Amino acid sequence: MKATWQRTHECGVLRPEHIGRTVRLNGWVHRVRDLGGLVFVDLRDRTGLVQVVFDPAIDPALVAQASDLRVEYCVAVEGAVRRRRAGAENPKLATGDIEVFAHALHLFSPSKTPPFQLNEENLEVDESVRLRYRYLDLRRPVMYQRLELRHRIVKYIRDFLSARGFLEIETPILIKSTPEGARDYLVPSRLYPGKFYALPQSPQ
Repeated sequence: MKATWQRTHECGVLRPEHIGRTVRLNGWVHRVRDLGGLVFVDLRDRTGLVQVVFDPAIDPALVAQASDLRVEYCVAVEGAVRRRRAGAENPKLATGDIEVFAHALHLFSPSKTPPFQLNEENLEVDESVRLRYRYLDLRRPVMYQRLELRHRIVKYIRDFLSARGFLEIETPILIKSTPEGARDYLVPSRLYPGKFYALPQSPQ
């Protein structure tokens, strides 16, 4: 076992200029296709997808290990970046011109069958189920792309104002305590003895 499986590259950043390099990737198994010899795994992280190929000509035992992978397993893969064969390119993917031929695989953690499919773009599932499993829902590309967009917009606004001398100040806000189950940070009132204010529970 390797001393470290820390990634050297993110899945969605690999391009033809990386061909010939050995890379180590970390991510979730997005899809597995077993063609009876070669095993293809779409590996996903927050930057996108990349196709990983497990070839019995390289390591038959590794192919057997890859065949046991399931959706949302968290894994590390090490392999060489190669150009896809002519006609096998995927123009819908930013990484569609290349693939990674794996020579090592490490399972960080398996996963139970998700309550809904995370690899479907047009997901039709009750909103209450999505909210109950919000930590899974946010793994879907469409969801974390929205979070990334929000981050960029807020960062642009902050950078714009900061460059013009504005200061961002977050002052404490005193409100009436609400019975939401979490413990409030209480502040005694000087004007009304025996009464208390509460700092808001953030984020809401």
